[in-house]
Amino acid sequence: MIVVERNDAVVTLTIDRQERRNALNGELCDLLTAALAEHDDARAIVITGAGSAFCSGADLVTRFGAGNADGVATDTFRPRFEVLLDAVVDHAAPVIAAINGPAMGAGMQLAVACDLRVARPDARMAIPGGRLGILLSPTNIWRLAALVGHGLARDFLLTGREVDGATAQTIGLVQRLADDPLAAAGDLAAHIASLAPLTVRGHKRALNLVSRETALGAPARDEITALEAAAFASEDLVEGTAAFAEKRPPVFRGR
Repeated sequence: MIVVERNDAVVTLTIDRQERRNALNGELCDLLTAALAEHDDARAIVITGAGSAFCSGADLVTRFGAGNADGVATDTFRPRFEVLLDAVVDHAAPVIAAINGPAMGAGMQLAVACDLRVARPDARMAIPGGRLGILLSPTNIWRLAALVGHGLARDFLLTGREVDGATAQTIGLVQRLADDPLAAAGDLAAHIASLAPLTVRGHKRALNLVSRETALGAPARDEITALEAAAFASEDLVEGTAAFAEKRPPVFRGR
């Protein structure tokens, strides 16, 4: 389900689950994490999706387990997804998202975790958590706000705003546009790979350290985590995921 290609110092990881529009599940997250670790000597990494989608989000069909003793569904996806995103951010080499089609929900969060993003002008990006009853983790909220600013982050998270690649570039979410984003990302990766690797890796590490100076403190993180848990245990989450599966508008009751 993950196609790995290496060309000298550049590694391309392709999510190949086209029957589910490259939706992520726990297994795919583990495979991507392992592939990143296996190629820790790469000078640049490209992540893309097979077919016409980058990643349509988390696979809601398989995401939730049977539930615990209190009847609350068990999220079998989130912990492994968070490990994957940390692996992308912490990989020594720059990671480039080649956004060849829709990057929705977890797909957009994966793209945000990458260092650079190259997208088709008509690629669609959104975080539709409000339509499902799913709240993002503290780190993913912080990453989005750090990338696009608080005003745009509020627009994405509070309204579920969807943008195309061209608009994403104007707001700084995407750095480059290309009709063939994989080829363009490959060229960009090859250029990065030609540069002094200690300098590139040092700059990425330094930028990560600078970003983390403004990261969430423990009290804010704990409060957001509690909000996330409350949303996860809600009837609205059950309704949101059921409505998604049944292709109907959800009816949320705020409980």
